[in-house]
Amino acid sequence: MAQALTIGGEVQTKSWWVPLGNTGIVVPRLSIGTGTYGWGGSSAQTRLGFRECVRLLLTAYEHGVAWFDSADQYGSHPHVREALKSIDREKVIITTKTTARSSEQARQDVQRFLKELGTDYIDIVLMHCLVDSNWATTMRPVMEALSEAKERGFIRAVGVSCHSFAALKVASEHPWVDVILARLNYDGMHMDGKPSEVLPVLETAMRNGKGVYAMKVLGQGGLTRSPEKAIRFVFESGIPAATIGMVSEAEVKQNVQIARQLFPQD
Repeated sequence: MAQALTIGGEVQTKSWWVPLGNTGIVVPRLSIGTGTYGWGGSSAQTRLGFRECVRLLLTAYEHGVAWFDSADQYGSHPHVREALKSIDREKVIITTKTTARSSEQARQDVQRFLKELGTDYIDIVLMHCLVDSNWATTMRPVMEALSEAKERGFIRAVGVSCHSFAALKVASEHPWVDVILARLNYDGMHMDGKPSEVLPVLETAMRNGKGVYAMKVLGQGGLTRSPEKAIRFVFESGIPAATIGMVSEAEVKQNVQIARQLFPQD
C-alpha cells in the first residue's frame, strides 16, 4: 500500500471536497473525464451520442462527481453546456484545455470556450498536452493571454496538462502554474515516468502550492481489471483528486463507491 503524503505538515483529510492547491477552488475527489481515446474533436464519451453523453455527466453529478474535465480537442463543450442547464453553475467545477500556440489564438479560444460551455467563467484552463522541457519559454505568449483572462475574471486558475517527465518537472516549480494534470497509476502505464519518479515531483508541486490532480488512473483502460487497486493507489499516494474517463452509469457508481470508502465525509 502506498503511503500518504503529508503536505504542508498536514495529512490529507477524509473529506470528499478538498482545496485544489492554493487556487481557492474546492473540488470533489473525482472528476469525470470526457476525453477517453479523445482528440480531434471526439472522444469515447462524445461518441456515445449527444443525449447519452449529457445524461452521463448528469449521472456523475448526481453521484457527487461535480467536476467535468473537458477540452477543445474532445469536442465535449456542447455536452457540458447542455448539462449545465440542469445544474447550478456554482456547484460544479469545469476544466477545459487549449492547444493554442499564440496569444491571439489563446484569447480567441477563451472567448469561444465561454460561449461553447455557456458560462461566464471557467474554473480551470490548462495548456494541453505539454511535452517540451522549454515550454515556459515557447508558450509564454499563451501563458500571458491566459493570465490576462484570469485577471479579467474569465478564468479562475491556469495550468498545464503534462505528457512528458521534463515538462512535468518544470511545471512543479514554475510560479505561473496554478494547476497540474499529471499521468499517474500504479503500473506506470501511459505515464511520463515510473511512479517512483513521478510522485516526488508531484509532492514538490503540492508543496509549492500547485493544485494537482491525476489522469490515466486506470492506465487508459489497461488497468480496468482492478479499478479499486488503481484508484486507491492514487489517493493513498497523497494525490488529492483524480479525473477518470467514465462511459457508463455502472462505471460512475463503481468508481464513486471505491473513492467514497477512502473519503466518506461530505
